[in-house]
Amino acid sequence: MKETIIELLGQALDSLKADGTIPSDASPQIKVDPTKDKTHGDYASNLAMMLSKAAGMKPRDLAEKLIAALPASEAVSKVEIAGPGFLNFFADTGAVADIVRRVFSEGEQFGHSEFGRGEKVQVEFVSANPTGPLHVGHGRGAAVGDVLCRLLSATGHDVTREFYYNDAGAQIDNLALSTQARTKGLGPDDASWPENGYRGDYISELAASYMAGDTVEADGKQVTGAADTDDLDAIRVFAVAYLRHEQDLDLKAFGVEFDIYFLESSLYSEGKVEETVKRLVDNGYTYEDDGALWLRTTDFGDDKDRVMRKRDGGYTYFLPDVAYHFDKWQRGFTQVINEQGADHHSTVTRVRAGLQALKADIPKGWPDYVLHQMVTVMRSGKEVKLSKRAGSYVTLRDLIEEVGRDATRYFLAARRADSQLTFDIDLARSQSNDNPVYYIQYAHARVHSVLRKADREDKSFDETLAMAQLTLLTSDQEKAVMNRMAQFPDVVSHAARVREPQQVAQYLQDLSSDFHTCYNAVKVMVEDNATRNARLALGLATAQVIRNGLALLGVSAPEEM
Repeated sequence: MKETIIELLGQALDSLKADGTIPSDASPQIKVDPTKDKTHGDYASNLAMMLSKAAGMKPRDLAEKLIAALPASEAVSKVEIAGPGFLNFFADTGAVADIVRRVFSEGEQFGHSEFGRGEKVQVEFVSANPTGPLHVGHGRGAAVGDVLCRLLSATGHDVTREFYYNDAGAQIDNLALSTQARTKGLGPDDASWPENGYRGDYISELAASYMAGDTVEADGKQVTGAADTDDLDAIRVFAVAYLRHEQDLDLKAFGVEFDIYFLESSLYSEGKVEETVKRLVDNGYTYEDDGALWLRTTDFGDDKDRVMRKRDGGYTYFLPDVAYHFDKWQRGFTQVINEQGADHHSTVTRVRAGLQALKADIPKGWPDYVLHQMVTVMRSGKEVKLSKRAGSYVTLRDLIEEVGRDATRYFLAARRADSQLTFDIDLARSQSNDNPVYYIQYAHARVHSVLRKADREDKSFDETLAMAQLTLLTSDQEKAVMNRMAQFPDVVSHAARVREPQQVAQYLQDLSSDFHTCYNAVKVMVEDNATRNARLALGLATAQVIRNGLALLGVSAPEEM
């Protein structure tokens, strides 16, 4: 319906350009939005106000001319002018009901589009260091990143999901030393415990597995432990594989999978870090000072130059990041989105600067970033800070065990990534309308409950009859549900374009609210066959849209609750 009104306004605009009412070079973006107050129609446009200055007339006067120029359409019953010059469109009941037919026709594909047209895009997300269990921040990155991938796929993009393992550097050394200390019977309170060692109980589990000679698999490779407590290299390899395997299990339990697992260590073993350094030096963007090698990132907008190679010969964190992203570019990913924690904000400018200094025709502002803020976990009104197993933070596994996968995924994706998130365990566990996951899933289950009742009463749904009688859906509540359903494709495409998965979550709350209101106001199981089947069709279409939206969020749509 919205697209129909935009097309009608476009034709009216062309007509007014042709007769000189509006300048021929005027090219406004025609905006049509659902009205909040249905006494003002179903859709409204501010086109007259946008063009009044160019036309040299009052908005209401121009609104009258736009109405006069509108082509006849069976989809619109009437158009009114409101306020300073809004155009309010009242949709014909039959035209509104067409959305039900469309949902039945498209099924699981309703809401999908092809604006991406096979465009290749890589999304890197989670990318946790393999030094411990995934924490709730990783969980938020997993939820946001995974839903973003689903949205991009639903809009025609060719999506590659990538996980970058930081399996090199000081943190991995500390992991190995911590595990080794545990294999020798030491604990965090011992004087000889590594200064920056990891203290969680999972280190004890890891050490015991190593000493038992267990075999773990990560990324298709098997690693076996041993009883040798002095072989630090063997302990390091096993520890990384053990924790990578554990993280993989957590992500699978969370419904998240990846196409590529990229190891930071490969950047060194395959010479890509040194290749990057050489290219930067050859391009003249480096200099030495105080024994360190610096990159002139200020030439590309950074507030100060950055050290690439420290005096001890080791590289700073951002240099392998530059090498890694150069590798992405060389793999043909001209569109890359990195979903990371807000603590990566400071690296965005320097990584982009390093990529520009490579002189590899990489566009400015590449790659793109979606940065998520911290998560605060609450229970009984108090913040939950520790997990005994992890030692210093709440793990993703803790949340899944507390409230289940559906609630965990929904809550972590339901707010803008750049806003602080409070995860209320008590709310996520509750079976009440205050819990948005329960509220949405209950709307879906409610439809199927009515269908079961219809079957028991020998009044099973007749789709043929229903499709022929949709014009009987005339109440304000029924029209509100249909108008909301019609918005779903726009919500999906817009959420993908602006990379805001929470828009789908909010839409599902709104649609569920409209449905529950309609269900309470309009009786479905009436005696009249035509009316009953039309209303059952509306319910089934609503359930389909809810199911499609929940699928984008990676949340289930139960038929019974």
